[in-house]
Amino acid sequence: MDGPLSDRTVAIDLESLRTIETRIAIAGGYDKVPAILAALRGQLINVLITDAATGEAILHADGVETQRLRSSNRWPRPDKSALPERTGVKKFLNSPRDAVSESLEGALRTYPHFIQATGHSKRAVQASATPPKGKVGLVIGGGSGHDPAFLGYVGRGLADAAAVGNVFASPPPDRIVNCTRAACQGAGVLYIYGNYTGDTMNFDMAAERANAEGIDVRTILTTDDAAFSAAEDRESRRGTAGSVFVFKIAGAACDRLYGLDDCERLARKANDATFTMGIGLEAASLPETSRPTFHIAPGDMEVGVGIHGEPGAAREEITTADLAVDRICDRLFSEMDLVSGDRVAMLVNSLGATPMMELFIIARRLHERIEARNAVAWRNFIGYYCTSLDMVGASVTLMKLDDELLELLDHPCAGFGLQLPAYPCDQ
Repeated sequence: MDGPLSDRTVAIDLESLRTIETRIAIAGGYDKVPAILAALRGQLINVLITDAATGEAILHADGVETQRLRSSNRWPRPDKSALPERTGVKKFLNSPRDAVSESLEGALRTYPHFIQATGHSKRAVQASATPPKGKVGLVIGGGSGHDPAFLGYVGRGLADAAAVGNVFASPPPDRIVNCTRAACQGAGVLYIYGNYTGDTMNFDMAAERANAEGIDVRTILTTDDAAFSAAEDRESRRGTAGSVFVFKIAGAACDRLYGLDDCERLARKANDATFTMGIGLEAASLPETSRPTFHIAPGDMEVGVGIHGEPGAAREEITTADLAVDRICDRLFSEMDLVSGDRVAMLVNSLGATPMMELFIIARRLHERIEARNAVAWRNFIGYYCTSLDMVGASVTLMKLDDELLELLDHPCAGFGLQLPAYPCDQ
């Protein structure tokens, strides 16, 4: 196979593949569901090894209803009074396979003063403003479906470039390398992205190629998802909405012309101080299937959801907004050891379909809980920052602040997803 992976990939043509009696595929991830379905329907594979969540998504995309156990290990009792479940989701699309390209084209046409295409690909973008020589470059990226991430965090005081993949899928290495070249101003480049297998593999390959070209690349994985694993296993956690804070801190350090070592140190410090937890009420739906990626009963909620349409760490009975926020706060406060006098930055993020009214209700309770600890929500961000297509749900991110992080958080920035003026509103 000719391409960036030519020295790393062994391939077989489809006709030769069909002559093999047992054709086993090992694949997983919500972004792979359309490809897996195509391979199954086309009889290119006859054995599939996958994880339970992807398997459920495949069945659900093919119209098969499934049930999952609650966290209490009891089957949910059917609610006979519940409204019929939606089996299809209406979307404003032309062709599902063109959704990502057309969305990116719309963003580039709408915000030309913030972003522009890097070369001929609309899936690699750079800041419209030319960075100064000697500035450390910042490259971010990941799959589509998280808008305004990642394009919205490209601009002055933020990232210099972003590489974007298909829905919930990592961008390929060559696209990341193009962003690296665009961001490089002779002082090295930082890569910051979420801790996911595909992203790690592709960004690592891009870093190898950039290093071969003489570009010093440093990598920071965001690991803010407190629901994903125990505190002592922080390095295995996913990067979710807390990545926005890490982008902001690193972008400010780069914009101040700090050296590569300092920019890397501050980005790691921001990540270590940031904690996120999300709750989902309805599943996301992919453009290719227009079906929810998993089933949630009317009386249930998913606790600990990520940003790729997957179920949460636990399924529990739905509760009030205040009790849901309490569930999140109990975990985050314990993780970050929130004590009297602490200052935090607070981000209440819609996962796609939860409206601002409900986000403010969440924020109200969050402020009450923080104040009860005699701590202060020093900076507040509420809205759509890192979504999961049209998932109904929200996440809460808290970053414990010191003077150094606060100064960088308040540094002016200008991206279409995040804009801060020269001075915070309370100064």
